[in-house]
Amino acid sequence: MADFLHSLLRRRRKRHSAPAREPGDQRVAVIGLGRFGSSLAGELMRRGWDVLGLDTDARLVQKYSDELTHAAVADCTDAETLRQLGVHEFTSAVVAIGTDIEASMLVSSNLLDAGVPNIWAKAISRQHGQILERLGVHHVVLPEHEMGERVAHLVTGRMLDFIEFDDDYALVKTVAPDVATGVTLGTSQVRSRFGVTVVGIKRPGEDFTYATADTVVERGDVIVVTGKTHAVEAFADLS
Repeated sequence: MADFLHSLLRRRRKRHSAPAREPGDQRVAVIGLGRFGSSLAGELMRRGWDVLGLDTDARLVQKYSDELTHAAVADCTDAETLRQLGVHEFTSAVVAIGTDIEASMLVSSNLLDAGVPNIWAKAISRQHGQILERLGVHHVVLPEHEMGERVAHLVTGRMLDFIEFDDDYALVKTVAPDVATGVTLGTSQVRSRFGVTVVGIKRPGEDFTYATADTVVERGDVIVVTGKTHAVEAFADLS
């Protein structure tokens, strides 16, 4: 594996910059049609994207062929196969391969060689993700880890939803704690006191609206709060 990785990294250093793409290109290649890849491909289709689904398993390709713009049985560890399918002309590609780490890295390397400017890749472990980042993959996701972390926050706290970003910054939906109710946000000074910013508010039976310094938060309101992860966690746990 070490020799294999070193070979890929040497190839990475020889790559040229990606060619320019037309703005607004809504084509994406999803490589790997397992549970993650097929779910992603279906959601992209619902959002109006043209999706090329690729997998080495003919059964999976047949299963999803009617749901995607195009689907094909293909071994994308072969760079020539990707070229023949025209994937090098796509603006975006997702490597959704499951447990075959070597195949994941080979496909990612081929996409980078082809100059695809926006590559997402699924990682099954932090180490796998670090290797993909070293290769030059633009976006690495660990869906199982990220979902587990998100659910843990919901189970252990008063949060209704939780999203964390790469730079230790989070967005939380929670019921407003008492310290922020009954007065305007400017008066409660949640930003200076707790290091968070209330950006949205929802009252029962009403839609979400933007929050301002003059917004009065009432008991039972649902609020959307942003800030450093530790700060929003502490704020959501206030009674």
